[in-house]
Amino acid sequence: MSNLLKLVAPSDHTVRRRETAVDTLTMGVAPGKPSLITLPHPEGSRSVRASALVFEDPTSVSLLQRIQRVAPSEANVLIIGDTGTGKELIARHVHALSQRRKEPFVAVNCGALSETLAEGELFGHEKGAFTSACRAKTGWFETANGGTLFLDEIGDLSLNIQVKLLRVLQEREVVRVGSCSPVPINVRLIAATNVRLEEAVLAGNFREDLFYRLQVVRLALAPLRERPGDILPLVHYFVDQYSQRLGLGQVTIAPATEAKLLAHAWPGNIRELENAIHHGLLVAQNGVLRPEDVHLFSFLSARAAEVATAAPRETSQAVAQIQQALPTLFGENHGALYEHIEGIVLNAAYEYCHCNQVQAARLLGISRNVIRARLIKQGIISALK
Repeated sequence: MSNLLKLVAPSDHTVRRRETAVDTLTMGVAPGKPSLITLPHPEGSRSVRASALVFEDPTSVSLLQRIQRVAPSEANVLIIGDTGTGKELIARHVHALSQRRKEPFVAVNCGALSETLAEGELFGHEKGAFTSACRAKTGWFETANGGTLFLDEIGDLSLNIQVKLLRVLQEREVVRVGSCSPVPINVRLIAATNVRLEEAVLAGNFREDLFYRLQVVRLALAPLRERPGDILPLVHYFVDQYSQRLGLGQVTIAPATEAKLLAHAWPGNIRELENAIHHGLLVAQNGVLRPEDVHLFSFLSARAAEVATAAPRETSQAVAQIQQALPTLFGENHGALYEHIEGIVLNAAYEYCHCNQVQAARLLGISRNVIRARLIKQGIISALK
């Protein structure tokens, strides 16, 4: 037996509402079930966020124990994880276990904030501060006052907004756009990102001082493929949930289906798994979920997959060819040779992945943020792309 956690949270379109997480947090004992955190009504959301998170795999159990240790503190938290792994669920659980659990929890997707609107949305603005400011507006920091502010995809904030965010964290006060009077705030900040902020700092896209201010506590949420012990518990959870919603009664999962699901790499993480189960149940017959009912996709090109699984001998030959070419490049004395070679590798990877920045970053083992910065610097793409 293990604890069953259920943290009820609003859908995406109610993100600015003041929420009191403690009123909807229930804990109990569920026979044979792992610890579980869920979002309600996931079918009503078009978000790519995860709607459920379990802690069955040893990696997840270790993370849960860490959360339980750090949540009661007032420290800022930085959550690292791929899209769809459950970063917002972790943030909500940290809030629910904190001393602020009776106060508001406000979630903001920084990736959805344009450069022109971000300052007013985060810090508020006064009437007449700009052309469309017909009335004064409270920013998200003031809305979350006394509670927790969750800034998702914080790596997408511009350097200009990063400077102002750093000042807010240092001074613990906000100044609305168009105002000269600071407003004191008492907010615990939880930030999340799917990029390596360390690389973004080195690339000049993220402030180093803000990075250290955010990362008092770091919670790393592994992709689903790296915590396989969570896959089948999530599968059974989603099968139960969607069977009820679709009025299917009890559905059996064929052993071959479980094997297929365990073998998949899940690039889309928990959200991809949920969608796969939803689709599978729509086409399943006779109350059995069979392998052919579950459609799984991989956006990694066939050539990239071949590179990832190439035999060591073939890889060694390719590396040897590169090593043989280097002396020639050294003799040509290009100047800034390292940057030149790096540019060649990045451009080749970008073209190899059909101009997909995410897949090129994954192929090279670096963050999309770094890929994008280099491509912009070389003029391959626009800064607005």
